Amino acid sequence: MTDYAAEYSKRLTTAPEAAALIPSGAKVAMGLGVSQPPALLAALAARAEAGDVADVNIYYLLSTKTAGETVLRYELTDRLRPYSLFHGAIERALDKRGREEGRQAVWFIPSGFQQAPDVLVNQVKVDTLVTTVSAMDEDGYFSFGINADYSVAVARSGARLILEVNENFPRLAGDNRVHISEVAAIVENNVPVIEAGKAPGLPQDEIIGGIIADMIADGSCLQMGIGALPDAVCDALKNHKDLGVHTELMTPGLIKLIKDGVINNSRKTIHKGKSVLTFAMGTQADYDFMHNNPDFESYGVEYVNDPAVISQNDNVVSVNATLQIDLFGACCSEFLNGRQFTASGGQLDFVRGASRSRGGKSIIACHSTAAKGTVSRIVARLDGPVTTPRNDVQWVVTEHGAVNLRGLTDGERARALISIAAPDFREGLEADAKALGLI
Repeated sequence: MTDYAAEYSKRLTTAPEAAALIPSGAKVAMGLGVSQPPALLAALAARAEAGDVADVNIYYLLSTKTAGETVLRYELTDRLRPYSLFHGAIERALDKRGREEGRQAVWFIPSGFQQAPDVLVNQVKVDTLVTTVSAMDEDGYFSFGINADYSVAVARSGARLILEVNENFPRLAGDNRVHISEVAAIVENNVPVIEAGKAPGLPQDEIIGGIIADMIADGSCLQMGIGALPDAVCDALKNHKDLGVHTELMTPGLIKLIKDGVINNSRKTIHKGKSVLTFAMGTQADYDFMHNNPDFESYGVEYVNDPAVISQNDNVVSVNATLQIDLFGACCSEFLNGRQFTASGGQLDFVRGASRSRGGKSIIACHSTAAKGTVSRIVARLDGPVTTPRNDVQWVVTEHGAVNLRGLTDGERARALISIAAPDFREGLEADAKALGLI
C-alpha cells in the first residue's frame, strides 16, 4: 500500500518556498473566486515586491479581496500582470488608475466561461496552477470541491501544481480531484473560506422574481446567475416542488431551496438526485452543508456549461441578468460606461442549453432603468459588445412584464420590448424604432 502521508510530507513546505518554484516568465492560472489561496498569493506578491520575480502573467476569473490585497495590487502589475477573463471591482479600479496614469494595469481576455479551460490550457498554455483545495483523503486525493471550474482542466494538463490545503475548504463528489503524485508543492493554511452572502435587492427585484417564478413549473431544472435578481427568483420559488439544479454557480438562494426540500433533483434526466455545479460562493453555513454531502457534485466548467450536457435535462430554466437589451433583442451583459464591467461568463452557454432542452426556457432579466431611473436599459442600439445574440434571446423580463421574442419579426420584437420598458421611455423608444425602420 502506498504511504500517501509520506508523499504528502515530502511536498509540504512553506508559502515562500512554494512561491519560489514560480520562475520569472511563468504563466500562472490562479484559482477562481473563493479558491484564491491567501498564503501562496501573499508569498508571490512578496517575491515580486522584493524584485525576486518578474514578467509573471496571472490568468483568472472572478477575483476576490484575497487577490486584490496581494498579487493584484496596482504597484505590482508591472511585474505580476493580471489577465482577467471576468472583471469585477478590483479590475475596474486597476483599469481606471492605469488610464489615469497612462499605462495598462490589467488585460482582459474575452471568453465564454465554458471556453476558459481551452483558453488557459490550449491557447495561453499556462504552466502553473495556484489554488486552494480540500484536505487529502485516504486515497491520496485532494478535491477542488466548490471550485472545479477551470482548475480541473489545468491540473490535468501537466501544469506545475502548487496547492494550498485548507481543512475548511469543502470536499465534493463529482469529477474534481487531483492526486498527491501530481502535485509539486503543498502549503497548509487553515483559514476561513471567503463568504459571499446574498446581494442586497431593490423592490424591482422582488417584482421580477415573482414574474419569473410564475413562469417556472414544478419539476424544472434551474440555472441561476449571480446577483440580487436571481436571488429574488429563488425567494419566490419557496412553494414550488421537485425542482432540480444544474448550474455553473451554486448560490445561497439555491442552497436554501435545497435545504427546504424545494430542490430535490428527483425529476432530472442526468445526475438524477444530484445538484450539479462548477463553482460556489456562499456563507460558511453553506460550505458546511455542502462538505461531503453526497447530494452535490462538481465538475469542470467545460462539462457543466456545455449546452449539449445542459440540454439533456428536460425543462431547464436559465435565469440571467443583463445590463442592456436593444430593440432587435440582442443583450450586452458585460460593458458599461464605455469600459469592460464584468464579462460574458456562462450566460450564453445556459441560454443555448436551456433553449435546446425539451420544455426549456431561457430568461434574460433586468430592471427597466438604471442610474436611479434616468436611463433606459432597453435601447435602440447597444453601447458595448453583444453578450447574447438576438437569435438566442428567448424570454425577456423587467418589472413591467415578460415577453417571448422567439418567433417574432424584428418589428414585433421591438414592440414587445417597448411594452416592458419603463413608461417614461416608451415614446422615445417608439421614435427610435421608427428611425431604425422596425415599426
